[in-house]
Amino acid sequence: MTASAPVPDIDLVVRKAADAIFGKPLVTNVMRGQLVEAIVACALEPEWTWCAADYSSWDFERADGLRLEIKQSASRQSWTVEGGPPSRPSFDIASRKGRWEGPDWIEEPGRAAHIYVLAHHAVADPSADHRNVSQWDFYVVPTSMLPATMRISLGGVRLLAEPLPYGGLAEAVRAAADQVLQTRPGG
Repeated sequence: MTASAPVPDIDLVVRKAADAIFGKPLVTNVMRGQLVEAIVACALEPEWTWCAADYSSWDFERADGLRLEIKQSASRQSWTVEGGPPSRPSFDIASRKGRWEGPDWIEEPGRAAHIYVLAHHAVADPSADHRNVSQWDFYVVPTSMLPATMRISLGGVRLLAEPLPYGGLAEAVRAAADQVLQTRPGG
């Protein structure tokens, strides 16, 4: 009979998982959304609460009920072949048939968020590092301005909003929130 290995400490397991997921410059598509949400949380908290979980219908909410959705795209992927062309950026903006509120499904066709933040990582050369906040551009768009399509290209996004560095994100979200509130019934 062989001796069993000691059970690892939870913190060690979490550190190892975090390093495997976020310890390299290029983060896989599956986890890059979490990374971008964390970047946006740093800009918007405490005014906005990061509430994304599993398949939540929006990523941030504000005390007045406004909801914000984050979508992201990157020109250089973790699977990019050296010297290959950059990925063509696009964002999922599809309307849904309904939304989840906790364990409850609510049939409510449309987009659940009032504002979208579309984040694009444009660096396609070997210096690309998805973890580097300064390499991201952010586009803040009230949902009412989005076209009735399932996806939008970066070119389409640029027709709706100017690219912003991280430092301009919070103010642009505040301005979009003010715009949404002014156009709400009774606003």
